[in-house]
Amino acid sequence: MRKETISFVEAFSMLTMFIMGSTLILGAAPEAKRDTWIAIIIATLASIIIVSAYSKIATTFPGKTIFDIFELLFGKILGNILTILYIWYFLHLGSLVMRNFGEFMNTLAMPETPIFVPMMCIGILCIWVVKSGIEVLARTSKVLFITCIVVIIIIQFCTIPILDVSNIKPMVENGWAPIMDGAFSTISFPYAESIAFMGALYCIEKKNLVYKIYISSVVMAGIFIIVIALRNLFVLGGSVLGSLYFPAYLAVSKINIGDFIQRVEGSVSIVFAAGIFVKISLCLLAASNGIAKLFNLKDYRSVVIQTGLIMSYLAYFIYDSIMEMSYWATKIYKYYAFPFQIIIPVIMLIVIEIKVKRNKLKTN
Repeated sequence: MRKETISFVEAFSMLTMFIMGSTLILGAAPEAKRDTWIAIIIATLASIIIVSAYSKIATTFPGKTIFDIFELLFGKILGNILTILYIWYFLHLGSLVMRNFGEFMNTLAMPETPIFVPMMCIGILCIWVVKSGIEVLARTSKVLFITCIVVIIIIQFCTIPILDVSNIKPMVENGWAPIMDGAFSTISFPYAESIAFMGALYCIEKKNLVYKIYISSVVMAGIFIIVIALRNLFVLGGSVLGSLYFPAYLAVSKINIGDFIQRVEGSVSIVFAAGIFVKISLCLLAASNGIAKLFNLKDYRSVVIQTGLIMSYLAYFIYDSIMEMSYWATKIYKYYAFPFQIIIPVIMLIVIEIKVKRNKLKTN
């Protein structure tokens, strides 16, 4: 396999887009309702600690993916078991995100079109870019990141006339329990999902870059997620915010400046599609790397098409309805993802510390 390398800016753009991904349109911390912005701030701060742990693991093994690290820490058999589990998680995560896109398109954009069509279209696009290599994905992410940031900023200014700051009151009306529940939910989706980036870390060899990429991406994504959450709250109000499937789309649809600037919610769709594209592609890349490691293949590209088609097929059958998708995302996913995002990485850190003290750790 030829050597692939990406720059700090490209990696930062890719991971930031990954974290923002579907969150920009689906929203975060719906459990907290009016206090969703508080929950997101708490989650962002906590996630800095979590991604610092990911960075610690990665910098101990420069140039290695999470699948290589499993074998180095736990041996061949247990390492392969963990590799299989994470291949499933990345494959499943990609299919969940793809279904989010399908439900969005089927509900708001193309209700007469079978849901499988938009999912297959973005699936084929992701397969193409991942098969072209992470360098292509990284450069694409850089362009999409700049485009999305410009669109978001413009939309934010356009919503100023319809903002009602009084919607933020009363704060902490229902106590801290819903806020902490929302924070926990936001940590699992989207911040800690960035563990998928560890499936592509072979392209970054400088230790100091991993920390910078992770921390700066979480901070940048967190700022935009908080700003957009406040915008949605100021426009829609806290009473209905938690009950909407796509709050950002509805909030932007209310823009009407002099009967001239209106119906600009299509711009939100562009941002959403860009974030979804990067997120699915990174999940597909990570899963393909895991499969290549498991079967000792020379190049992950040889399994990208098959893995992408499986992901698309799984996305089609994973839910029966948008209600089921919403229930899974808000009630179940945070507990399902917890072992992959927190428990196993913590165990890895403990093993690293033990082996470092015993001078038995080999990183090559």
